[in-house]
Amino acid sequence: MPISGTTGRRTTALAVAAAAALFGTTALPAAAEAHGRGHDKPKYEDLQLLAINDFHGNLEPPAGSSGTITEIDPATGKTVATPAGGAEYLATALRRAREGHPNSLTVAAGDMIGASPLVSGLFHDEPTVEAMNEIGLDVTSVGNHEFDEGSAELRRMQEGGCHPTDGCYEEGRTFEGADFRYLAANVTDEKTHEPILKPYWVKNVRGVKVGFIGVTLEGTPNIVTAAGVQGLGFGDEVETVNKYAAELKRQGVNSIVALIHEGGLPASSVYNYDCGAAGAGISGPIVDIARNIDPAVGAIVTGHTHNAYACMIPDPDGVPRSVTSAASFGRLYTEINLKLDKRTGAIVRPSVTAANHVVRRDLPKAPDLTALLERYTRLAAPISNRATGYITADINGRGSSALEKPLGDLIADAQLAGLSAPDKGGAQVAFMNPGGIRSDLVYKAAGAEGDGVVTYGEVFAVQPFTNMMQVKTLTGAQLVQVLQQQVSGANEAAPKVLQVSNNLHYTLDLNRVGAARVLVDSIRLNGAPIDPAASYRVAANEFLAGGGDGFPAFAAGTDKLVGASDLDVFNAYLTAHSSAGAPIAPPAADRITVVPVVKAG
Repeated sequence: MPISGTTGRRTTALAVAAAAALFGTTALPAAAEAHGRGHDKPKYEDLQLLAINDFHGNLEPPAGSSGTITEIDPATGKTVATPAGGAEYLATALRRAREGHPNSLTVAAGDMIGASPLVSGLFHDEPTVEAMNEIGLDVTSVGNHEFDEGSAELRRMQEGGCHPTDGCYEEGRTFEGADFRYLAANVTDEKTHEPILKPYWVKNVRGVKVGFIGVTLEGTPNIVTAAGVQGLGFGDEVETVNKYAAELKRQGVNSIVALIHEGGLPASSVYNYDCGAAGAGISGPIVDIARNIDPAVGAIVTGHTHNAYACMIPDPDGVPRSVTSAASFGRLYTEINLKLDKRTGAIVRPSVTAANHVVRRDLPKAPDLTALLERYTRLAAPISNRATGYITADINGRGSSALEKPLGDLIADAQLAGLSAPDKGGAQVAFMNPGGIRSDLVYKAAGAEGDGVVTYGEVFAVQPFTNMMQVKTLTGAQLVQVLQQQVSGANEAAPKVLQVSNNLHYTLDLNRVGAARVLVDSIRLNGAPIDPAASYRVAANEFLAGGGDGFPAFAAGTDKLVGASDLDVFNAYLTAHSSAGAPIAPPAADRITVVPVVKAG
């Protein structure tokens, strides 16, 4: 495959060079210090990478706990939640970070779009692509959410053009597509077996070719609707990166960076937590991936888990290698500084340093991003600002660390209420997948609507996928299997605990293993045990009902009835069950009795 050229236009000029710091105790040759002196030819070139991931269309500062970063207050030594994020602040932060770095590239590890708040999602994420053009993104891997609307829509994000059904949103203005390059090395057309987008991108940095390989997680089909990945194959992350690393090396590209939409779980939620030299403080899929990727890859930028880390994980030769993630929603960016050896064309591994930085909201807003945001906010306002309900306090969803989330319970209640009538499907119980809850409902007003008022835009931020609801018939045995699949099979290592309607109760014992964690004798629906031979009408969104998130028992259901969208069902529930005089209180979240792990000793 030929080396691809540069893409995009820079919105900000970059200033003069600054030497990158060294990692650890390994020193570079003295000639590196002669860079730029007298008539000596520089033997090393400095390169700065600024990395983000999982932006999810959060152009406005994210609300509630989704808009904070956990850090240690240096004045008190206590852990605090610092407000962070917002495209206007992110643009300023990145532009300032580039100052003094003539060789600077901005990269991302997927999920820049998808599951987006209304100001971007209402317009099929065109606003976010335009914002990333302004911010100066150079290249990104695809993530699973780039496939929410299918591969044809992803290609439109790259190439431009008006939406095939909604058309153009402003008279005389056509969406021009991404100036940055989308990479999809491990996403192939099932007929041609070729990548649906370019697998890598190469940038010539003052005579040194630097290659970027982009992949998403192999398990993307398990967490995206079937329609979104129809006709596509998703390959192994390690095999794909190593394949294209070899191809790049054959082309004389010896400086390689992997952009991987898969991540890890650091032992601490503090954004600048030190994982340790051997990466002992991080777990999750990225650990095995990083340990098996070709040592020629000098740095790995990751995403997907929405966690923050800047770790060193040993490569196959046992040499520590930088692996980073900048949380999500534009609340952090990672600064990676490295040196390129002009003789070998390789990244000088001991030179690589990486650190996450908070996108604080005391920065000046970038005027061009403010103008873009105001334009789309104005277009969305008639829909976004419409009041749909009232609450007494914050109802946490995305921001809740508990297995049972108050907002998840409320959504499940809404789905049961909206689909229980015989002509609506006759649902007897409802389930909501936790990954589909994208935000919190926040009591304190962010705009002029008043405290406790829930707007359509806020509800859209919680449920932006607009999945259609389904009601299916499951046997009692299959219903029990659904509960067991939360903690077994594909979900055994990382349980996905479903949110349930208020008529279902059971106990989850985390001291047990696999499916046994669900105490079958404890399951009660409307106060009665589940009859394995009986039939039950079960409501869930189309993603979950189709077996997504590792729940094949849902897919085995019969007599499917398709209802309204999850967004419409939730909005209707809030309107019907709350008013200014009788707002909704947060559910007690007492439907699942969790027996926590008992630590030895």
